[in-house]
Formats: sequence, C-alpha cells, structure tokens
Amino acid sequence: MNTNTLLKRIEFLRHKMTEVALEKGFTHTDSVAISQELDHLLNIYNEIEQQSKIAE
Repeated sequence: MNTNTLLKRIEFLRHKMTEVALEKGFTHTDSVAISQELDHLLNIYNEIEQQSKIAE
C-alpha cells in the first residue's frame, strides 16, 4: 500500500469512526473495530515515515 492510499484510508476511517461513535456510542463494538483498524494503519504510516527519515 503506497503512502497516498494509506493516508486516504486513514482519513476515511477517521470520518467513519466519528460518525459511528456519535450514532452508536464510543464503546460500541463497531466504533472500537474501526478505531483498532485506524490504529493499525497509523502504526504502519509511522513506520514508513520513520524508515524514510532513516534513509535520508
């Protein structure tokens, strides 16, 4: 997954998580699942950024 695709997915999930959390509650399983996927993608993004800084 390239960085642009990753960032688009992160932004989509941020928006979706907010919608779901406001509709169903912040502790609803759907909200938590989206949050976990978002965390995972943010970790991947951070790893990519760290590696690019090391490569410089």
